[in-house]
Amino acid sequence: MSSSPHDHPLPPPRVEEVSEGVYAYVQPDGSWWINNTGFLAGRRGVICVDACSTERRTRDLRETVGKVSGRPITTLVNTHHHGDHTFGNWLFPEATIVGHEGVRAQILAEGVPSYRGAWSAEVVWGTTEVAPPFLTYTEGVTLYSDELRCEVRHVGPAAHTTNDSIVWIPERRVLFPGDLVFNGGTPFVLMGSVAGAIAALDTLRGLGAQTIVPGHGEVCGPEVYDHVEGYLRFVQETARRGRAAGLTPLEAALETDLGEWGGLLDRERVVGNLHRAYAELDGRPPGAPIDVSAAIQDMIAYNGGRPLSCLA
Repeated sequence: MSSSPHDHPLPPPRVEEVSEGVYAYVQPDGSWWINNTGFLAGRRGVICVDACSTERRTRDLRETVGKVSGRPITTLVNTHHHGDHTFGNWLFPEATIVGHEGVRAQILAEGVPSYRGAWSAEVVWGTTEVAPPFLTYTEGVTLYSDELRCEVRHVGPAAHTTNDSIVWIPERRVLFPGDLVFNGGTPFVLMGSVAGAIAALDTLRGLGAQTIVPGHGEVCGPEVYDHVEGYLRFVQETARRGRAAGLTPLEAALETDLGEWGGLLDRERVVGNLHRAYAELDGRPPGAPIDVSAAIQDMIAYNGGRPLSCLA
């Protein structure tokens, strides 16, 4: 069983101007720890959306922003706390780092998480320093790139995590949803909520975005919502069947044909997602703590006992 059907070598990151002065920084292939970021380039400075997982990738991002804009990076927004979006925060010393209060709390609680060891030993993380947001909000904050309004909003209930935010540019109908949206990769809600992630998609649909820069995968349109929701409902149904049959999340995953979802990157995430779905069937609130380490070990078992693939 293969963790991810990667193509080797991975293509380099690239910049797409998705609207005037608004850029997606797309990192193929979007699998474990290889995320997308973005930035708004104004006359006086740059607003970045998320950092990267490794020192090298974040330095490459900064170099690219400098080539496109030549203006200082004034602001860095974290869409959530996961390290692929925040480990590089420390490389933005001149920027105000902005995030939901839960992002700050979680980064401080985890530090550099030990669960990185679940992934391939070949990953060169580089230097990692804990640098949480130091400007936080509970519901949201509005930023401006020159005259362009940029709404940063906490989505509310747990979804991908308990601290997900979106970056919405209403005038341009451009949305940076963080990891509420995966395009071509398996959605992941181990640290959030299956039901909450489905509800979050309804919130996103209500915005009317035309261009979506997902947390992982190619820039897309709103059609991606139905695909993500279809997978999440598949997880819920698999959990219901597995629980009724007395199976553990790992056993349910091993006995389940992924069908149309089998071609997604990082398909072992189904096991982590089932751990969360089982917790919800047991009446646990969205985002309630569960044994993440046990779920990760089950994902490794699903992967034939091998460390999870990471080409970051």
